[in-house]
Amino acid sequence: MAYLPILKTESETLPAKILVVGDPKRLDMVAGSLKDVEPISQNREYHSIRGSFNGQIIGAVSHGVGSAGAGVCFEELCQSGATRIVRAGSAGGMQANVSAGDVVVATAAVREEGLSHKLVPPTYPAIATPDVLMAMRAAASSHGVEFHEGLLLTSDMFYPHDLLGSDLPLWQKAGVKAVEMEVATLFVICGLHGVEAGAVVAIDGNPLEQDAGSMETYDPHQEKVKTAVSNSLLIALTALVS
Repeated sequence: MAYLPILKTESETLPAKILVVGDPKRLDMVAGSLKDVEPISQNREYHSIRGSFNGQIIGAVSHGVGSAGAGVCFEELCQSGATRIVRAGSAGGMQANVSAGDVVVATAAVREEGLSHKLVPPTYPAIATPDVLMAMRAAASSHGVEFHEGLLLTSDMFYPHDLLGSDLPLWQKAGVKAVEMEVATLFVICGLHGVEAGAVVAIDGNPLEQDAGSMETYDPHQEKVKTAVSNSLLIALTALVS
């Protein structure tokens, strides 16, 4: 047994299978899909609960926004004895056919964040575990959810500035499906610990296409985005216990 100082709990309180989300409030949505829900701890943006899904005990933990803070969470989860961690999050579409309300299952992620480069050389891949990826495909199919599959871009930048601009057009040309802020970090840390990992994201806009590079039209609170969030959580939970 080990104490996890940032998650503020003992390692034995966390199940081996963990769902991670960014927003602590999203844990309320997760709790609605679980039975016998119990709170574990709260510290800053790191909130933890446990409960039963499809007859299996799982944990759910929030990690906030961005790779550095999320990496603290992922590291402590791996140290606690987690065997599978799945992230359900939000992202911006980067292809013309990836729009608000869509769902994307990640095969791998581009490491454009900073933390993973402090842990391992840049040639180390950030990839989803094949078994988890297959479980997500099966989960989406069983729940009748249409989805895209492919690469995510994990970036530390949300608001670009004119001085250096944005590299999103480059990654769009490279075929990346969507951009978010934590998945590459999850895949790298889990890879280093030998922990299975996967990710599915709900698309809440498209910074290059529909939104034409302007944040003025960005609206992550549309009903179709809420539906995509619900679908992504269902896929993630089902894959987690498969």
